[in-house]
Amino acid sequence: MKKCDNMQDIIQLDFPQYKFRVRQTNNGTEIFDIIRKKFVVLTPEEWVRQHTVHFLIRERQIPAGRMNVEVSLQTLHLSRRADIIVFDGLGEPLAIVECKAPSIKITQNAFDQIARYNMDLKASYLFVTNGLSHFCCFINKDMNTYIFLESIPNYKEMIKGNLSR
Repeated sequence: MKKCDNMQDIIQLDFPQYKFRVRQTNNGTEIFDIIRKKFVVLTPEEWVRQHTVHFLIRERQIPAGRMNVEVSLQTLHLSRRADIIVFDGLGEPLAIVECKAPSIKITQNAFDQIARYNMDLKASYLFVTNGLSHFCCFINKDMNTYIFLESIPNYKEMIKGNLSR
């Protein structure tokens, strides 16, 4: 895991500008995660994850209380961690978000990873980002199909889309 040793290591992402709480410790640079309510080591992937969290809350009106970060999962008898899971009002998974470092190209492997997570979770939306490229798809569970969306829907649209399937 590559750490960001100072703020000069941080690159501009394809997200709006957000203010983050950042501090220097013996572990290096840390950033405050508003969902986990604690400082975490700032890595390139964490930089993307924190931007994504803020984007989902501020731009897509997802309630912070309906989001979990670094969620432990058991898939195919292996322990995994989903970067972000968004839940509906009943506590059911609505969307899964996979964040990659900006240097990691989004490939079929990233979609295969998130699809494996979704085998058990059965979320309607999958979102993969490296902070520079973003991909979102809607899973129609009844028809066993998916479509890529031009943008990430807001929370109300996600709920409506989830109910209309």
